[in-house]
Amino acid sequence: MAAKKMVPPNKSCVKRLRQAAKANAANRSTRSAIRTSLGVVRSAKTKEDALKEVPRLFSMMDKAAAKNRAGFSKNRASNYKAKVGHLLNKLAAKA
Repeated sequence: MAAKKMVPPNKSCVKRLRQAAKANAANRSTRSAIRTSLGVVRSAKTKEDALKEVPRLFSMMDKAAAKNRAGFSKNRASNYKAKVGHLLNKLAAKA
């Protein structure tokens, strides 16, 4: 059974739906870009390859945390940065 499409009862609800859709699109885009960049770093074979992507990744995470976008708080961004640092140390030790 298909769900009925609700008609918002007033103007403020219409605006809120518009704002939510816009925020959802921005969050999805940011989250996707961060995950893609993180995948590049994690799949790097050498530390040099990973270091090429790290500044871009850190920049995206910092911007997302500053805007509270894509579920990134400052602590979450910091935790991801620490994990990337550990990964870089492992790659350096492997070489």
